[in-house]
Amino acid sequence: MLARLRLIFDNFTLILITVVITATLLPAKGDAAIFFEWLTRFAIALLFFMHGAKLSREAIIAGMMHWRLHLLVFSFTFIAFPIIGWLSKPILTPLLGVPLTIGVLYLCALPGTVQSAIAFTSIAKGNIPAAVCSASASSLIGIVATPVVLNLMLDTNAGTTGMGKAIIDISLQLLLPFLVGHLSRPLTAHFMVKNARWLKNVDQSSILLVVYTAFSASVVSGLWQTVPLPALAALFIVCMVLLVFVLWLTTFLARRFGFNREDEITIVFCASKKSLATGVPMAQVLFSSAMLGPVLLPIMIFHQIQLMACSMLASQYAKQSSADSEHV
Repeated sequence: MLARLRLIFDNFTLILITVVITATLLPAKGDAAIFFEWLTRFAIALLFFMHGAKLSREAIIAGMMHWRLHLLVFSFTFIAFPIIGWLSKPILTPLLGVPLTIGVLYLCALPGTVQSAIAFTSIAKGNIPAAVCSASASSLIGIVATPVVLNLMLDTNAGTTGMGKAIIDISLQLLLPFLVGHLSRPLTAHFMVKNARWLKNVDQSSILLVVYTAFSASVVSGLWQTVPLPALAALFIVCMVLLVFVLWLTTFLARRFGFNREDEITIVFCASKKSLATGVPMAQVLFSSAMLGPVLLPIMIFHQIQLMACSMLASQYAKQSSADSEHV
């Protein structure tokens, strides 16, 4: 029973839920809100510095040559996924309301995950070098692509800060620390590898801090008055349907274009997943304080559902690979 619960809710998810409850009951206000806002900016810069420092140039070069795979992953992440969200707007708006619909569209515009996409590709016995290259490049491309794609899908009064300002702010707050971190690899790479276990806690703590600050501002602005319980329940269903559809579609496209099983696995796990680690700090830059809470709810829910579904899917792929090896 405990093992099943841990499969559904990992430690980070439980802490994330606790942070949302804390922000609901004890939101940061006044001077405390200003303090957390500055602390959050530092945490975001540290988070992306660490992402840059972890990025191996050798892994990028090893996977870069597989251009057909990367083209399909990036096309799905930044074109097909947003089109699916945009075409669903007439259904989503009356079902979820405008704030949560904007959150779903933001989810569709985000880059893919890095750590979990690579981890699931490894478990499923997929093309790991290609997954490292594709997932890492997706995060980098998303710094510019996400605000551009989002701007195309949203109305001008949707609570965003404006595309031009957003790209400048994202470049300063996310891209610059990322590049500095990557350029520091000759000095920091050994430290990052040696201390990977506790540095993961720093990574996750940064996300939790941003979530608390964002939800505090949204709660003060009346988050739970604008997001009723029926809409929240509908959002869970929307996220599940969306994930099932994109998992089916990425699998279909990988097979339709003649990729082998290892490449198919990489395409499915890199193209169907959306990054909470990038989405949370980027929302802080792209949206006004009042919009942050409803905008983040879809990616937080989708993140947990994708972990559960992809964990089971990776196990199935691994079993198929083992069965095929036994018959050889």
